[in-house]
Amino acid sequence: MKIDIYNHILPAPYFEKMLEVAGDHRDLGKRVRSVPMLADLDERFRVMDMFDDYAQILSVAAPPPEVLAGPEVAPELAQRANDGMAELCQKYPERFPGFTATLAMNNVPAALEEAHRAIDDLGARGIEFYTNAKGKPLDLPEFEPIFDLMAAYDLPIWVHPARPAQFPDYQTEQKSLYEIWWTFGWPYETSAFMARMVFSGLFDRHPDLKIITHHMGGMVPFFEGRVGPGWDQLGSRTSDEDYGALLEKLERRPLDYFRLFYADTALFGSTAGTLCGLAFFGVDNVVFASDAPFDPEQGPMYIRQTIDVIERLEISPTERRQIFQGNAERLMKLA
Repeated sequence: MKIDIYNHILPAPYFEKMLEVAGDHRDLGKRVRSVPMLADLDERFRVMDMFDDYAQILSVAAPPPEVLAGPEVAPELAQRANDGMAELCQKYPERFPGFTATLAMNNVPAALEEAHRAIDDLGARGIEFYTNAKGKPLDLPEFEPIFDLMAAYDLPIWVHPARPAQFPDYQTEQKSLYEIWWTFGWPYETSAFMARMVFSGLFDRHPDLKIITHHMGGMVPFFEGRVGPGWDQLGSRTSDEDYGALLEKLERRPLDYFRLFYADTALFGSTAGTLCGLAFFGVDNVVFASDAPFDPEQGPMYIRQTIDVIERLEISPTERRQIFQGNAERLMKLA
């Protein structure tokens, strides 16, 4: 069995409300509305049936609820998304063995309530949020209860990068050009999120917390030398902050914390990137994901390419099964 833990969908109740409150959303909204598999279940089944022993863990496509609506309406979007995904999982358990709950991160009390409801009542196998909450870093105290909650549940957090074109490439400009915000901005966002979690002491407070980073941990595996020996010298380049004292408070080297994250294989068929990420995180912390259906074929290309890369890895059959299935079952506590 191949369990694709990170692919995207727009459940009908959510999609209807999304079009009502943010039907003209720019950039990513344009992309999302142009992919039939996101909302058309028959098209999704057609693509899934191209692959043997293949199942999907459902997650809602970007943009997140807090970007689409204010704190009064965003929780309703999250509820609709989770109700829709839960219904699909109940109706088609062999195709969809689980889903990750969407939260409205611009309303933390509502997000906590929805996380409880989605996990306890609907059967969600974890939660999903983005690398920032509409521009806010996730290491702010207001978000601590969400991490505390997931540590108590011992279920994973899916983290998706979020960086729009309004983040300029240079300070003298107003926006990012050539979709640099996506190609290079998203891996940076993921890496910056991971760093903020590490240096906030999150893993000292919750050493067993399970965080799945999209796209194989962004830039982190490739920059192992900078993350390791480079950050062992934290504070040596800074004169207005005492980062050396922060470093002494951490119970481990920064590099050791980064290896505690989980990473998925959604690298659009990159063999080199997969090898690099697997070497950094290890086979126990890598999970199969395709990022379908955002590819030129609107689904099958990314699934096919990702499966082919994993099949060609020089690892044992047991390790290959871990990546395709075993790690997902363990993380999500799937029967």
